[in-house]
Amino acid sequence: MATPHISANAGDFAKTVLMPGDPCRAEMIAKNFLEDAVLVNDVRGVKGYTGYYQGKRVSVMASGMGQPSIGIYSYELYNFFDVETIIRVGSCGSFQKDLRLRDLVIAMGACTNGNYASQYRLPGTFAPIADFELVRRAAEECERIGVNYRVGNIFSSDIFYSDDQSDMDWAKMGVLGVEMESAALYCNAARAGKKALCICTVTDYFPDMSQKLTAEERQNSLTSMIKVALELA
Repeated sequence: MATPHISANAGDFAKTVLMPGDPCRAEMIAKNFLEDAVLVNDVRGVKGYTGYYQGKRVSVMASGMGQPSIGIYSYELYNFFDVETIIRVGSCGSFQKDLRLRDLVIAMGACTNGNYASQYRLPGTFAPIADFELVRRAAEECERIGVNYRVGNIFSSDIFYSDDQSDMDWAKMGVLGVEMESAALYCNAARAGKKALCICTVTDYFPDMSQKLTAEERQNSLTSMIKVALELA
Protein backbone atom coordinates (compact mmCIF):
# COMPACT_ATOMS: atom_id res chain seq x y z
CA MET A 1 0.00 0.00 0.00
CA ALA A 2 2.98 2.31 0.48
CA THR A 3 3.58 5.02 -2.12
CA PRO A 4 6.79 6.93 -2.86
CA HIS A 5 5.70 9.58 -0.33
CA ILE A 6 3.51 7.79 2.22
CA SER A 7 4.60 4.62 4.03
CA ALA A 8 1.37 3.32 5.51
CA ASN A 9 -0.90 0.31 5.38
CA ALA A 10 -4.47 0.04 4.16
CA GLY A 11 -6.77 1.44 6.83
CA ASP A 12 -4.07 3.46 8.60
CA PHE A 13 -5.75 6.74 7.65
CA ALA A 14 -9.24 7.78 8.73
CA LYS A 15 -11.82 8.84 6.17
CA THR A 16 -11.20 12.49 7.08
CA VAL A 17 -7.71 14.01 7.16
CA LEU A 18 -6.79 17.45 8.48
CA MET A 19 -3.88 18.83 6.46
CA PRO A 20 -1.70 21.66 7.74
CA GLY A 21 1.35 22.59 5.72
CA ASP A 22 3.90 22.27 8.53
CA PRO A 23 4.85 18.78 9.84
CA CYS A 24 5.40 20.30 13.29
CA ARG A 25 1.85 21.65 13.23
CA ALA A 26 0.53 18.20 12.31
CA GLU A 27 2.37 16.80 15.32
CA MET A 28 0.99 19.59 17.53
CA ILE A 29 -2.59 18.86 16.44
CA ALA A 30 -2.17 15.13 17.03
CA LYS A 31 -0.67 15.55 20.49
CA ASN A 32 -2.99 18.31 21.73
CA PHE A 33 -6.34 17.54 20.11
CA LEU A 34 -6.46 13.81 19.37
CA GLU A 35 -6.66 10.87 21.73
CA ASP A 36 -4.60 7.71 21.21
CA ALA A 37 -2.81 9.29 18.24
CA VAL A 38 -0.48 6.92 16.37
CA LEU A 39 2.21 7.95 13.89
CA VAL A 40 1.33 6.32 10.55
CA ASN A 41 3.73 8.16 8.22
CA ASP A 42 7.08 9.89 8.56
CA VAL A 43 8.52 9.69 5.04
CA ARG A 44 10.67 12.80 4.42
CA GLY A 45 9.63 14.04 7.85
CA VAL A 46 6.06 14.66 6.66
CA LYS A 47 4.29 13.40 9.74
CA GLY A 48 0.89 11.72 9.60
CA TYR A 49 -1.12 10.61 12.64
CA THR A 50 -4.41 8.86 13.24
CA GLY A 51 -6.33 9.17 16.49
CA TYR A 52 -9.74 10.07 17.89
CA TYR A 53 -11.56 13.35 18.45
CA GLN A 54 -14.68 13.01 20.63
CA GLY A 55 -14.85 9.34 19.69
CA LYS A 56 -14.52 9.95 15.95
CA ARG A 57 -11.49 8.54 14.11
CA VAL A 58 -9.55 11.38 12.47
CA SER A 59 -6.14 11.68 10.79
CA VAL A 60 -3.82 14.65 10.43
CA MET A 61 -0.90 14.88 8.02
CA ALA A 62 1.24 17.69 6.68
CA SER A 63 1.13 18.77 3.03
CA GLY A 64 4.37 20.70 2.74
CA MET A 65 4.41 24.02 0.92
CA GLY A 66 2.91 24.81 -2.47
CA GLN A 67 0.56 23.22 -4.96
CA PRO A 68 2.97 20.52 -6.22
CA SER A 69 3.47 19.26 -2.67
CA ILE A 70 -0.16 19.18 -1.57
CA GLY A 71 -0.98 17.86 -5.02
CA ILE A 72 1.13 14.75 -4.36
CA TYR A 73 -0.04 14.06 -0.81
CA SER A 74 -3.74 14.70 -1.38
CA TYR A 75 -3.70 12.63 -4.59
CA GLU A 76 -2.18 9.66 -2.79
CA LEU A 77 -4.55 9.95 0.16
CA TYR A 78 -7.62 10.13 -2.08
CA ASN A 79 -6.60 7.50 -4.57
CA PHE A 80 -4.48 4.99 -2.63
CA PHE A 81 -5.57 5.25 1.01
CA ASP A 82 -9.36 5.56 0.62
CA VAL A 83 -9.57 9.00 2.23
CA GLU A 84 -12.89 10.72 1.49
CA THR A 85 -12.38 14.23 2.90
CA ILE A 86 -9.34 16.48 3.29
CA ILE A 87 -9.59 19.73 5.25
CA ARG A 88 -6.63 22.04 4.81
CA VAL A 89 -5.91 24.06 7.96
CA GLY A 90 -3.40 26.73 7.02
CA SER A 91 -2.45 30.38 7.16
CA CYS A 92 -3.03 33.17 4.67
CA GLY A 93 -2.41 36.84 4.03
CA SER A 94 -5.47 39.10 3.96
CA PHE A 95 -6.19 41.32 0.93
CA GLN A 96 -9.27 42.97 2.45
CA LYS A 97 -9.31 45.78 5.02
CA ASP A 98 -12.11 44.18 7.06
CA LEU A 99 -10.37 40.79 7.27
CA ARG A 100 -7.96 41.18 10.15
CA LEU A 101 -5.31 39.14 11.94
CA ARG A 102 -6.64 35.88 13.45
CA ASP A 103 -9.88 36.00 11.43
CA LEU A 104 -10.72 32.85 9.49
CA VAL A 105 -11.15 32.45 5.74
CA ILE A 106 -13.39 29.63 4.51
CA ALA A 107 -12.28 29.20 0.92
CA MET A 108 -15.35 28.55 -1.21
CA GLY A 109 -13.22 28.84 -4.35
CA ALA A 110 -9.53 29.04 -5.19
CA CYS A 111 -8.11 31.31 -7.88
CA THR A 112 -4.55 30.57 -8.95
CA ASN A 113 -1.62 31.65 -11.10
CA GLY A 114 -0.51 28.02 -11.32
CA ASN A 115 -0.92 25.44 -14.06
CA TYR A 116 -2.07 22.48 -11.97
CA ALA A 117 -5.40 22.12 -13.79
CA SER A 118 -3.74 22.09 -17.23
CA GLN A 119 -3.16 18.33 -16.83
CA TYR A 120 -6.87 17.71 -17.33
CA ARG A 121 -6.76 19.04 -20.93
CA LEU A 122 -10.00 20.98 -20.56
CA PRO A 123 -11.16 23.35 -23.34
CA GLY A 124 -11.29 26.32 -20.98
CA THR A 125 -10.52 27.40 -17.42
CA PHE A 126 -11.46 25.12 -14.53
CA ALA A 127 -12.75 26.85 -11.38
CA PRO A 128 -11.59 24.85 -8.31
CA ILE A 129 -14.20 24.95 -5.54
CA ALA A 130 -14.76 23.42 -2.11
CA ASP A 131 -17.45 20.96 -1.10
CA PHE A 132 -20.53 23.07 -0.31
CA GLU A 133 -21.65 20.98 2.66
CA LEU A 134 -18.26 21.46 4.30
CA VAL A 135 -18.38 25.20 3.59
CA ARG A 136 -21.85 25.49 5.09
CA ARG A 137 -21.00 23.50 8.21
CA ALA A 138 -17.73 25.40 8.73
CA ALA A 139 -19.60 28.72 8.62
CA GLU A 140 -22.20 27.42 11.06
CA GLU A 141 -19.47 26.25 13.46
CA CYS A 142 -17.76 29.66 13.30
CA GLU A 143 -21.09 31.28 14.16
CA ARG A 144 -21.62 28.84 17.03
CA ILE A 145 -18.28 29.49 18.70
CA GLY A 146 -18.19 33.21 17.88
CA VAL A 147 -15.19 33.32 15.53
CA ASN A 148 -14.82 36.14 12.99
CA TYR A 149 -14.77 34.67 9.49
CA ARG A 150 -15.40 35.32 5.81
CA VAL A 151 -16.48 32.93 3.05
CA GLY A 152 -15.27 33.53 -0.50
CA ASN A 153 -12.43 33.19 -2.97
CA ILE A 154 -8.82 32.68 -1.99
CA PHE A 155 -5.76 33.04 -4.22
CA SER A 156 -3.40 30.04 -4.45
CA SER A 157 -0.10 31.45 -5.61
CA ASP A 158 2.89 29.51 -6.90
CA ILE A 159 5.13 32.43 -5.87
CA PHE A 160 5.91 33.53 -2.32
CA TYR A 161 8.41 36.28 -3.17
CA SER A 162 6.71 37.96 -6.13
CA ASP A 163 9.00 40.12 -8.25
CA ASP A 164 6.20 42.32 -9.62
CA GLN A 165 4.29 42.59 -6.31
CA SER A 166 0.99 42.14 -8.17
CA ASP A 167 -0.87 39.96 -5.67
CA MET A 168 -3.02 42.82 -4.39
CA ASP A 169 -4.58 43.09 -7.87
CA TRP A 170 -6.70 40.08 -6.84
CA ALA A 171 -8.29 42.21 -4.13
CA LYS A 172 -10.07 44.21 -6.86
CA MET A 173 -12.02 41.05 -7.72
CA GLY A 174 -13.08 40.49 -4.12
CA VAL A 175 -10.54 37.74 -3.42
CA LEU A 176 -10.09 37.52 0.33
CA GLY A 177 -6.46 36.53 0.69
CA VAL A 178 -3.50 34.53 -0.53
CA GLU A 179 -2.00 31.13 0.32
CA MET A 180 -0.27 28.47 -1.79
CA GLU A 181 -2.15 25.16 -1.75
CA SER A 182 -5.94 25.17 -2.04
CA ALA A 183 -6.42 25.17 -5.81
CA ALA A 184 -4.47 21.93 -6.27
CA LEU A 185 -6.31 20.28 -3.39
CA TYR A 186 -9.68 21.25 -4.88
CA CYS A 187 -8.62 19.96 -8.31
CA ASN A 188 -7.60 16.59 -6.87
CA ALA A 189 -10.85 16.30 -4.94
CA ALA A 190 -12.90 17.07 -8.04
CA ARG A 191 -11.00 14.55 -10.17
CA ALA A 192 -11.27 11.81 -7.53
CA GLY A 193 -14.92 12.53 -6.71
CA LYS A 194 -13.99 13.30 -3.10
CA LYS A 195 -14.50 16.25 -0.71
CA ALA A 196 -12.16 19.10 0.23
CA LEU A 197 -12.17 22.36 2.14
CA CYS A 198 -9.56 24.96 2.99
CA ILE A 199 -9.81 26.97 6.21
CA CYS A 200 -7.09 29.56 6.81
CA THR A 201 -6.21 31.81 9.71
CA VAL A 202 -5.13 35.32 8.71
CA THR A 203 -1.51 35.76 9.82
CA ASP A 204 -0.52 38.68 7.56
CA TYR A 205 -2.46 41.86 6.74
CA PHE A 206 -1.49 43.15 3.30
CA PRO A 207 -3.31 46.54 3.51
CA ASP A 208 -0.78 47.36 6.27
CA MET A 209 2.30 45.16 5.96
CA SER A 210 3.47 46.10 9.45
CA GLN A 211 0.66 43.95 10.86
CA LYS A 212 1.63 40.28 10.99
CA LEU A 213 1.84 37.52 13.53
CA THR A 214 5.17 36.28 14.82
CA ALA A 215 6.09 32.62 14.43
CA GLU A 216 5.08 31.97 18.04
CA GLU A 217 1.79 33.86 17.61
CA ARG A 218 1.05 31.85 14.46
CA GLN A 219 1.49 28.64 16.41
CA ASN A 220 -0.78 29.77 19.24
CA SER A 221 -3.45 31.54 17.15
CA LEU A 222 -4.67 28.55 15.16
CA THR A 223 -6.76 26.90 17.88
CA SER A 224 -10.11 28.21 16.61
CA MET A 225 -9.42 27.02 13.06
CA ILE A 226 -8.35 23.57 14.25
CA LYS A 227 -11.43 23.19 16.44
CA VAL A 228 -13.71 24.16 13.55
CA ALA A 229 -12.05 21.61 11.29
CA LEU A 230 -12.25 18.87 13.93
CA GLU A 231 -15.93 19.54 14.48
CA LEU A 232 -16.49 19.02 10.75
CA ALA A 233 -14.69 15.69 11.01
